[in-house]
Amino acid sequence: MLIHKTQTGWELEANGIRSQLPAGVTTQENLHTYLEKAANALPVTTTNEPVAPIDSQEVWAAGVTYFRSRTARMAESETAGGGSFYDRVYNADRPELFFKALPYRVVGPGGAVRIRRDSKWNVPEPELALLISPGGKIQGYTIGNDMSSRDIEGENPLYLPQAKSYDGSCALGPAILVTPDPLAPSTEIRLTIVRAGASVFADSTTLAAMKRRPAELVEYLFRETSFPNGCFLLTGTGIIPPDTFTLHSGDAIEIAIDGIGSLRNTVA
Repeated sequence: MLIHKTQTGWELEANGIRSQLPAGVTTQENLHTYLEKAANALPVTTTNEPVAPIDSQEVWAAGVTYFRSRTARMAESETAGGGSFYDRVYNADRPELFFKALPYRVVGPGGAVRIRRDSKWNVPEPELALLISPGGKIQGYTIGNDMSSRDIEGENPLYLPQAKSYDGSCALGPAILVTPDPLAPSTEIRLTIVRAGASVFADSTTLAAMKRRPAELVEYLFRETSFPNGCFLLTGTGIIPPDTFTLHSGDAIEIAIDGIGSLRNTVA
């Protein structure tokens, strides 16, 4: 089942039919069970304009969960003396977790993501995003774009919050896949960047390349932090453009994940 957030509220998509959902549905502790029971009693609706599928949740992110990310982060921070940090965290028991965005900074499908005006090297980071209940249970999956300023984070590891968290630095959508089952390791994530009508970068990976399990990341995130409304967690990226690439204003970014759909955004 897929749930969408639109300008008129939450909608359930099941068996080709759209139904209206009540407000606050994403904070349900057993969302899949709730949707199964409620599906037949929900009022049918028409498809409305999509917005970011988030209510009042915080968005957090995990870093260096793919070997490709480890390698890129080590290279960008080598001259600053921080290269070994990322090798250590990749192999450590404790994952890297950081705050990404509040809902008002999150961009939805078709919206404009941003690059920092004080940065010269910016990339999208296509990621599987987890919807997590207040009790710490994974309820569903969506697509996340963790926009990143690589020159800022590479200059000094302590600058990571500035490289990662700013207005328009996060996109979510187009919908949330609600399922009680973990996604298969073969699930593919694809990134395409188009500039002036031509593809300038494209690559893909699968969840099998992720070093850490989603449940492991959630367990660490919830150890000493409560989320009364639940939260979203971006699980890291295994797709990184070459060091010679940086985003330009007007670029079109498309991230696709099997079973969820495609998240399309432009760069402001």
